[in-house]
Amino acid sequence: MLIYDTAHGLVREEAARFPEPNEVAWIRMENASAEELKHVLGDLYHCHPLLIEDAIKLNQRPKMDVYKNHIFLTFFAVSEELEPREIGIVIGANFVITVYKDPLPFLDQLYHTCQEVEDRLKHPGSILHAILDRCVDDYSVVVDHFDDRLDRMEQAVYQNPGIRIAQDIFQLKRSMHQLRRVIVEERITLSAITHHSFPYTREEDDVYFLDIMDHISRIVDSLDIFRESLTGLLELQMSMKSDRMNEIMKTLTIFSTIFLPLTFIVGLYGMNFKLIPELNWHYGYVFVWIVMILTSGCMWYFFKRKHWF
Repeated sequence: MLIYDTAHGLVREEAARFPEPNEVAWIRMENASAEELKHVLGDLYHCHPLLIEDAIKLNQRPKMDVYKNHIFLTFFAVSEELEPREIGIVIGANFVITVYKDPLPFLDQLYHTCQEVEDRLKHPGSILHAILDRCVDDYSVVVDHFDDRLDRMEQAVYQNPGIRIAQDIFQLKRSMHQLRRVIVEERITLSAITHHSFPYTREEDDVYFLDIMDHISRIVDSLDIFRESLTGLLELQMSMKSDRMNEIMKTLTIFSTIFLPLTFIVGLYGMNFKLIPELNWHYGYVFVWIVMILTSGCMWYFFKRKHWF
């Protein structure tokens, strides 16, 4: 844990313990066992049993539970694989405890920053803001990833309307829906923090939490736009496929229509009867070819004038 001594303005690292009144502490508990969580949260910090249970399971949706001497927040960060990672945050009058299972590099960076910059540990609200701000900033990386994938899908559809992309679209929409549901609930939590009733932040910190709310609102708007764009892209692909199919059917129909009279002429001159037209004429075969070519050319010219192809 990190301890900030407000009297001397010094930061030091110690074993987990309850801080003195003139100290501010931050404890990181990465992939801690149930016994370790019970010892720190229960024995040292006297947290509520329900809070300890939630911290052990870490399968909650974004929420804020208010207890007598502390508050439990559930927030989500984004891993390097762009997957959501749950963080349990216990905040009290002079301490912050973060509980998470998978490694989160940004927490390690923030931890080292607090060791070097004493002001980051002056108040638990400052630590809370730094953690939430980094989480929301990483959401922008996910939004940019979705934007790039959407651009690639649009280019692929324009280049080849028949490409199999529906499964990718539905998978991306599902990922966006899950992320949006998490972010919307986190926005509710942030709204509660910015209210003056939140006991563990200073009044001057409200503007920073409002800035986080602004960022998260813009991310929600971007996700909504992307979801609508994905729906429009799927409809566009279906429309382009339909247009392509109509073009193919039109072409086939024109060829079939041109060959229909040719089939009639060939059938007429192919009958094995004595009175076949021009049967004994020396140029009868050439005459049939000229008739078929002229018929095809006239039909092609007629279709062209009608702008059927």
